[in-house]
Amino acid sequence: MSLWRLSWRFLWARPLLALLNIALLALGLAAVSLVALTSEQVERGLSRDLRGIDLVVGAKGSPLQLILAGVFHLDVPSGNIPATTITTLTEHPLVETVVPLSLGDSLAGYRIAGTTPAYAALYELPLAQGQWWQKPLQAVLGAEVAQTQGLGLGQTFEGVHGLGQGGPAHEGEPYTVVGVLQRCACVLDRLVLTDVASVWAVHEAHGHGAPPVASAASASKPPRDGHDHHKDHDHSHDDHDHDKTQAVPVLSAAAEPDLKHREVTLLLVRYRSPLAAVSLPRWVNAQDGLQAAAPALESARLLRMVGVGIEVLRGFGLLLVLVAGASVFIALYHAVREREPDLAMMRMLGASRARIAKVVLLEALNLATLGLIVGLTLGHGLTEVLGRMLAAQHAMPVTGWWWSPQSLWLILGAYGLAVLAAALPAWRAARLDVTRLLQNPH
Repeated sequence: MSLWRLSWRFLWARPLLALLNIALLALGLAAVSLVALTSEQVERGLSRDLRGIDLVVGAKGSPLQLILAGVFHLDVPSGNIPATTITTLTEHPLVETVVPLSLGDSLAGYRIAGTTPAYAALYELPLAQGQWWQKPLQAVLGAEVAQTQGLGLGQTFEGVHGLGQGGPAHEGEPYTVVGVLQRCACVLDRLVLTDVASVWAVHEAHGHGAPPVASAASASKPPRDGHDHHKDHDHSHDDHDHDKTQAVPVLSAAAEPDLKHREVTLLLVRYRSPLAAVSLPRWVNAQDGLQAAAPALESARLLRMVGVGIEVLRGFGLLLVLVAGASVFIALYHAVREREPDLAMMRMLGASRARIAKVVLLEALNLATLGLIVGLTLGHGLTEVLGRMLAAQHAMPVTGWWWSPQSLWLILGAYGLAVLAAALPAWRAARLDVTRLLQNPH
């Protein structure tokens, strides 16, 4: 009989104890794996969604709320700000790009964001199909929205009031799909983009807001230096709301009076110079009704807040793994004592000390292998379940089909713990006094 088969039979000689040890090890590994997979994907998602955004400007309130609402689209914004703020920030010498966001409606839980094509330019995300809107009530869909809702070019849909599902529909004001963005695994996959004027027009049609304007072109102004940072995009002056980064038409002096009666929800700002990080947020906070939030700082604070719970769960998982290691050690130690006559007989039949030790070591490695298979499968499965729950809320994507480099260390750690737990029992088995056992088997 091979050593592996013999160690396998020894392992299942006491099935309940073996199952208990496997369960302890698997639960600990599953907890650590779940934390590793989830935290790594969330951190990557945060970094990806923050790309190109240096500052978020909104109504007075919590800076963290501004970031959650304006960058990650996970919270409700604290209020609206005057649309004239677009002009004020656009003309600031430390500002390169200003991207407006008007929120308030949704499609099956996916948020409809009134903005400009410069929003996609922040993520360097091109269109997969179609074109950008040419007039109000045309929309460009994120890849996930188009897939889950089954919408294609030329099809229409009606938004509902509110950022969640179940709100009253804006009947009689359908949007027409004119474009679909490429998939980016970022927040734009889960958004419906349209002109700012579309959001104004829909709400005014239902008795809200000031008289309509022709397009969001009235919400911006050409860059003072006339420089176009995205010459490969060709947009017409009447069709788009452009910022300084993408040469989208910005505030016209003739239309400026209209903006005094307009509001937007948030502004996404990109700095012209790193020096802006020192002075611009203080300048914005000094303005009446405005609040600035730095995404890098607030996301780091968010991770610290969430990190407490993550570390507790990771610590609990590691504790379970250590308890499993101690349980394996105790089980092997007592198993060696019970099998002393059998091990002595193996020695009499010619088995070397090293061969006896290998049987005990293989038993521990078999147990670790089973614990790893069950634990990693459970960890990835729980991550997939969590991802589906988050997907139902249109939150940050998380999947169980993700391989984390930390899993390799988890595997090595589990086998290392098994070897450590088996070291003393294996040494004891190899040092058995065969003569004594044969003379006094009991």
